[in-house]
Amino acid sequence: MLQPILDEYGLKGDDIETKPFGTGLINHTWRVSDGKKEFILQRINQQVFKTPSDIAANIRTIGNYLNGNFPGYLFVTPEKTLVQQDLVFDEQQGYFRLFPFVKNSHTIDVVSTPLQAYEAAKQFGRFTKLLAAFPANELHITLPDFHNLPLRYQQFKTALVNGNQIRIEEAAATILFLQRHQNIVTTSESIPGNLAFKKRVTHHDTKISNVLFNESDKGLCVIDLDTVMPGYFISDVGDMLRTYLSPVSEEESDCRKIEIRADYFKAIAEGYLSEMNNELSSVEKEHFVYAGKFMIYMQALRFITDYINNDVYYGSKYLGQNFIRAKNQAVLLEKLINNETALIKMMGVL
Repeated sequence: MLQPILDEYGLKGDDIETKPFGTGLINHTWRVSDGKKEFILQRINQQVFKTPSDIAANIRTIGNYLNGNFPGYLFVTPEKTLVQQDLVFDEQQGYFRLFPFVKNSHTIDVVSTPLQAYEAAKQFGRFTKLLAAFPANELHITLPDFHNLPLRYQQFKTALVNGNQIRIEEAAATILFLQRHQNIVTTSESIPGNLAFKKRVTHHDTKISNVLFNESDKGLCVIDLDTVMPGYFISDVGDMLRTYLSPVSEEESDCRKIEIRADYFKAIAEGYLSEMNNELSSVEKEHFVYAGKFMIYMQALRFITDYINNDVYYGSKYLGQNFIRAKNQAVLLEKLINNETALIKMMGVL
């Protein structure tokens, strides 16, 4: 099935070995070896990314900029096909791209130490800092409205009118909590018109598995660049706060296990600001904790909206999964708000 794709790169023969690789949920990924070199082969999920050529164009443009201005920075770009293309298209299977495998590197699925959080935050900060002079608006929008919080709130309101009334009654407490914190949406609406917030090249998916680490757990670079688009720093910082602060994931049903780990917050802030301190305005820094509220609130909205709409977007492996996810994120948001004053004070001494 994959050999015709590999043929496009000149990878053929008895030494070719292909194995499924990684835990990503969007694209299908394989590790490929030809006996001498190793590669990462990916099939792009067109149900999510409608225009793979836009992704390829973004990566190519950013890669050219970084190679020209920061040649020492590790930026993993796709291999060219034999006819110098970034992508291979197969009518039955869709779009593929091939990356070189970075030797002695690994990814981490779940952050388990403050040092890992620091290193990841530093890498995401470095990526944005190096591209500070890059014209962000020249990038293609690969996922329209990906972090559009007002749109997510409107979808939530629509679901409350048209959705499953039994589920709406069941989730009443969580729904009321989210309605009470609509001010998070109001704040987000003010950002695009505020000159203190700069639109930058933003990764938009800063979970720790999107950082390559070396054998000593030092960060090497960021990967998985499909969501790189123009955006605001709150998207990147917010997603780190959402996914690094609590010791349990959004799938945890026992909300007593959810907490805000102050040492992880400190690590994220120190790591990100070690690169971005001079890039962020004072107003942006004042919204550092808000970034976490923004992302957690948006994810809670998306989960509860899907639950009310009978699980049409995320699906559900068991009855009530999206409701549990929504409650999980609501509790995480509440605990972040309860710790907000202390975290802001911590920011003041960094």
